[in-house]
This record gives sequence, structure tokens and C-alpha cells, in this order.
Amino acid sequence: MDGIYSSLAPLVGSNPVTLVSALIFFAVAALSLGIMSAVKNRVELKRRASAIAVEVPGRASSQSDKRSLRYASIEAAQKLVEYTTKHYASADNANLKVLRRRLIEAGILDARASGFFFIARTALAVVFAAIAMPVVPLLLPELTPSWFWMSVLCAGMMGYMAPSLYLDRRIKGRQNEHRAGFPDFMDLLVVCADAGLSMEASLDRVGRELSDSYPSLSANIHMATLEIRAGRTLSEALEHLADRLGLEEARQFATLLQQSAELGSSLTDALRVYSDDMRHKRLSSAEEKAYSLPAKLSVPLVLCIFPVLIIVTMLPAYIRVKFGPF
Repeated sequence: MDGIYSSLAPLVGSNPVTLVSALIFFAVAALSLGIMSAVKNRVELKRRASAIAVEVPGRASSQSDKRSLRYASIEAAQKLVEYTTKHYASADNANLKVLRRRLIEAGILDARASGFFFIARTALAVVFAAIAMPVVPLLLPELTPSWFWMSVLCAGMMGYMAPSLYLDRRIKGRQNEHRAGFPDFMDLLVVCADAGLSMEASLDRVGRELSDSYPSLSANIHMATLEIRAGRTLSEALEHLADRLGLEEARQFATLLQQSAELGSSLTDALRVYSDDMRHKRLSSAEEKAYSLPAKLSVPLVLCIFPVLIIVTMLPAYIRVKFGPF
């Protein structure tokens, strides 16, 4: 170390901080050059290997791919996902039914979604706890061992709850979009019904018209039309649409069409009445938000603006009383 210091002293001077900075710079530069060289060599090797595989296709290359670490990792991950999905797909308790319903409302329609959910929850719990073990002593060095393990446990619980919180947030965002677009959906259905289109053709047309404004609602309507074309009845397709949207209005709409078909009443009149009701609900919701705005503004006014006004008003009087007139 003395020899290195004596050789670098004429270049960086006698300041130890400058010497350490120079050493860090050289180390980072050497590491960057090494990484760039390794990446370049790996890309070149892959290119040559792909060229050889194209020129000489055979069984040996597939066997070598199967013996690689990447292939083994992918195969192990696939087996884990398949085992988890099979385990939770066979179960039929209330919690799994609620989870499947939440996944559908979040727009995750993959059959392996429940397995991915449990794997992600377990992995995030382990990762958050592993990150908290070295980070907590650095941030709070005076913690006792009991509080340290409590902090690690809390971090693990945060990772465990993270997928559920993400799912709730995604469901809430999609439901807000569906709730905002459902009155427009009803108005367009009334227009299509007045034009003489059938309900299946009206759903198809309205779904294509709403694709730009409400893409999630449009995708769910398109899925309902595909179910009808596949052979399901209109009431079943609308019930599944209501389950995917997660809205009470959609369930009421499905019930309305079913009762109209059973009683033989006019479908156009029923749609027009329900559309007016939906428009009234949207207006009532907007008025409710407008009326609740003064009450919500009172908290930031009291906490942020009133103290400033009091200080600006009382500070000159305090200065005059404290120090006398100037």
C-alpha cells in the first residue's frame, strides 16, 4: 500500500481524500470496461452459436441447451408455477373464490393468476425481510435485538401484503373507469336500440365506439359479444360482464334485460328509463362531491392557511408591544 501511495503521490498530491477518489475512479473505470468487454464477448459468442445452430441443426444443440443453467432455471420456474396453480386450482374454499373474483375484476384472466399471486406474495415477503436485515441496523443502530426482529417482521409483512394492495388499487382504478363510462354505454345502447339493431349487434357496435374513451370497458364488452357468438345466452353473457366489471349497475342492467325478456316488455323503453336513471345517478354523484368539497377544504385551511394569517396579523402588534414604536 505504501508503494502504491508513493507511486501515485506525484499525480494526485499528498491529500488522502484525493487519493481515495482517484482509486475509486480507476476501480469503477476498470469494472465498467470489464463489464463492457464481457457483454460484447457474450453477444459475439451468441451470434456465432446461433450461426452454428442454423448451419448444423441437430440433436446435440438441443441437448446442450437443456443442460444450460438458463434452461434449468426456466424449467424450475415453470414447474413451480404449475404446481402452485394446480394446488390452488383444486381447492374450492371461500378465500380462493374471493381471490379469483378479485383477479377477474382486476382484468387478470389467466388461469395461472392465483398461482402467480401466491408466489409473488411469498417471494416479496422474503425479499423485503432480507433487505430489512442489513438496512435497519444502518438506519437505526441503537435498536435492541427484539425491536430489530420486529422491524424485519414488519418488512416481511409489507412484502406479503404488497400484491394484495396492488390488486386493490388496480381494481379501484378499473371500477372508476367502468363507473364513469357505464352511463355513456347505456346512452349508446339506447341510440342503437332506437335505430333497430338487436342487442348483440348493439353491444358490438357500442364496444367499438367506446374503445378510445374507455378501453377497459370496451374490452369487457367485446368479450361479452364473443361469448354470445360462442353460444351463450344474452343473460349469461351480461352476468359474466357484470362479474368482470365489478359494478352493481352492470348487475342491475343484466337483471333488467332478463326481466324485460321474460315479461315481454319493450326493451327500448326499459333501456331508456335505465339510461335516465344512470344519468341522474352521475349527476347526483357530482353534486355530492361538490357539496362535500367545503368540508374537505376545512382541514387544509385550518392547518396551513389560518396559522399563516394569524402570524401575519399578529406579528406587527407583537413587535410593537415587545420593542416599542420605531
